[in-house]
Amino acid sequence: MRADYRSGFVTLIGRPNVGKSTLMNYLIGQKIAITSNKPQTTRNRIQTVLTTEEGQIVFVDTPGIHKAKNKLGEYMVNVAERTLNEVDVVLWLVEPSTFIGAGERHIAEQLKKVKTPVILVINKTDKVKKEEVFTFIDAYKNIYDFAAIVPVSARSGENTDELIRVIMQHLPYGPQFYDEDTITDQPQRQIVAEIIREKALHSLNEEIPHGIAVAIDRMKMRKKIVDIDATIICERDSHKGIIIGKQGAMLKKIGSTARYEIEQMLECKVNLQLWVKVKKDWRDSDFLIKNFGYTKED
Repeated sequence: MRADYRSGFVTLIGRPNVGKSTLMNYLIGQKIAITSNKPQTTRNRIQTVLTTEEGQIVFVDTPGIHKAKNKLGEYMVNVAERTLNEVDVVLWLVEPSTFIGAGERHIAEQLKKVKTPVILVINKTDKVKKEEVFTFIDAYKNIYDFAAIVPVSARSGENTDELIRVIMQHLPYGPQFYDEDTITDQPQRQIVAEIIREKALHSLNEEIPHGIAVAIDRMKMRKKIVDIDATIICERDSHKGIIIGKQGAMLKKIGSTARYEIEQMLECKVNLQLWVKVKKDWRDSDFLIKNFGYTKED
């Protein structure tokens, strides 16, 4: 192993919807975390790996830090806050603004309890004038002592090379944890479930709140085709009707957009069957939260 090789764990934190998953997908160069314009899309910690000549960064994506409203919310907040102490670098993503609201101040307070170096990433700089960025940097400098502040655009990739360089500077020297070609430690079934959930969120737009989960009932390879049976779980009978749609049109739309992306990922034909079930208040049931792949130990 080279003596100058750096490696370590980096977590992305920030309020829901600041673009954490979009940034991670851009840096990795491939879609791992699902993205949607609804907050709280990421529910599990997702580990993705970026290997370069200089070193290896293992990204741990956490759910957004926010005030919890139910058991799933509490679980998400606990996972996010515990991660801060277990990593080598914290990336805090914020929107480009001089207004620092209660949510950001809440995160700054959490970070003051942590010894990990924090890099502030001001995202979405493609939406503002260049000269404005300096005023945002000044505003944030006052609330926390950052190891570095890097403005980027996760969507266009602007300045992301600089971000990787700054992250590397703050990682310890150490071994390569994963092979060069490893991109994620997420099991395939989980990524498939997340793709279906993303397509459902996109298709349903504002009609259904966040109360949907996806369970993969069966995933089986035969010759050159993969059979996947999956169930979309929702909280109300009225939601079930919306997900299925008139004469099954909505479910068909979700299925065909999901199938296309799953085929790209698995590089083979996919036969996808979707079902819809109602499980009332599953987000407040420890058993059901665990059933859908969210575990307290995570």
